[in-house]
Amino acid sequence: MAARTVVFIHGNPETSAIWTPLVAALTSKGVADIVTLSPPGFGAPAPDDFDPTMSNYADWLVGELGALRIGGNELDVVGHDWGAGHLYGALDRRPDLLRTWVGDIAGVLHREYVWHDMAQAWQTPEIGEQAVAGMVGSTVEDKAALFQSLGFPTDMAAEVAPWLNEDMARAVLRLYRTGAQPAVGDLGARLVTADLPPGLVIDAHLDVYVPPELTRDIAAQLQVPTLPIEDRGHWWMVEDVGGIADSLIDFWSAH
Repeated sequence: MAARTVVFIHGNPETSAIWTPLVAALTSKGVADIVTLSPPGFGAPAPDDFDPTMSNYADWLVGELGALRIGGNELDVVGHDWGAGHLYGALDRRPDLLRTWVGDIAGVLHREYVWHDMAQAWQTPEIGEQAVAGMVGSTVEDKAALFQSLGFPTDMAAEVAPWLNEDMARAVLRLYRTGAQPAVGDLGARLVTADLPPGLVIDAHLDVYVPPELTRDIAAQLQVPTLPIEDRGHWWMVEDVGGIADSLIDFWSAH
């Protein structure tokens, strides 16, 4: 049997620290080979020549997954938020690189999806620049408090806060503007007709950024099961993840 690697990709405005509880839970249950990838500008420095568009992030992830496949490794890839967006973009380009995939916010792929209010602000010239300036211009303590207000544990919030910087601000504006509709809906339309590896859609019922009914509809169109998480919102992975780890292991074991 080929070696298997679990790959996690996070989104905005985050770092790989969000996966710490889930990685620990999976490790305790015998999942040994785990890699966390940080998109340029989101917990990792962005090269000066990197244009942080939706398309370029998909290409970035294809390159990272291709490198991890060297030697015959099989990849089980999990994406959250724009990390899931990059995952869907990679599936559109190179589905052969993945053994399985797991993603949340699948509703963004729906033709009827309307970006949430903050995303619409980022997508608007001048207003977006003002919004990210306010985000990056506050103190590290205030940034940590913001993440705590979103439900991040104190230590995780402190780890993520310093990365809310100019690199991330630039990436946020460019990514959300190139990901405005119809771009994400067009991506979804391509995926529902593609020959994809086995997948699983995370359905966090309390996610305020993506309507769960759209996520479920896209999962049905993709003909993949959902993992319902009734009592969690957007950041379903930041604490109390033992049951989620078990569900992921069950999914991987079935394939």
